[in-house]
Amino acid sequence: MSGYLMEISDQEFKLMRDLIYQRFGINLTDQKKSLMVGRLQKIIRASGFATFKEYYEHLLNDKSEKALSDLIDRISTNHTFFNREKEHFRFFVETALPTVVARLEKENRRDLRVWCAGCSTGEEPYMLLMLMAEFFGANYGQWSAGILATDISDRALSIARAGVYAEERIADVPEALRRKYFKRLPDGNWGVIDRLKNEATFRRFNLMNAQFPFKKPFHIIFCRNVMIYFDQPTREALIGKFHQFTEPGGYLCIGHSETIGRSQSLYNYLMPATYQKEAGR
Repeated sequence: MSGYLMEISDQEFKLMRDLIYQRFGINLTDQKKSLMVGRLQKIIRASGFATFKEYYEHLLNDKSEKALSDLIDRISTNHTFFNREKEHFRFFVETALPTVVARLEKENRRDLRVWCAGCSTGEEPYMLLMLMAEFFGANYGQWSAGILATDISDRALSIARAGVYAEERIADVPEALRRKYFKRLPDGNWGVIDRLKNEATFRRFNLMNAQFPFKKPFHIIFCRNVMIYFDQPTREALIGKFHQFTEPGGYLCIGHSETIGRSQSLYNYLMPATYQKEAGR
């Protein structure tokens, strides 16, 4: 029975697609119909529903929103690895960190705020934390630093919090960092050391929320390979909210396959997928 794809009518696909777009901003085109069926049919059958319409109505009526959480876990792709698109990490440690830290020290402040929006299974925030720890060295404890790492997927966040990765996932971590910030586990995997894990705050957060709840803006925001799922209006609205919560002079990094458009006037373009908010805005 599980060897064939469930049938989905055009009406059912539209209902599901509209719900996913409204709640998560993910824009599924007609070409993604078989992808949707392939990723959802197992949970639909396991839950005892005969049709996508029954499953859709369950999603609407589930007040706990656990069904919606399971839905996005299956629709979204959480493929990533350490040191992915490493030009950003080089920019982070050679330009963004020194510039922001110098400005904060000049203002006699020690609160560095970095946000990974769409942190997936944790490779990106842990990579940034290793670089921050190396940058500050013995002075790290004098700073209120760490990283806020958010994602829509509970499954991805549970992996991130555990901080355990197969060897191939950490293959691109420089050897010196691997020795310092990971421990080899009995099963052959690698675990992030507790001292680093404690510097990451993982939270479930939907970037489609009308209002962002943050009390203070961030100096550096990473949102990479998230907006590839969004259409232009959704991207523009999200960039506007990021801008609102970026410190003047702060930075935004997006994925190299993404663009926010050269015509937008909120951020200054620095280099591919890297932008800065003007100091006076």
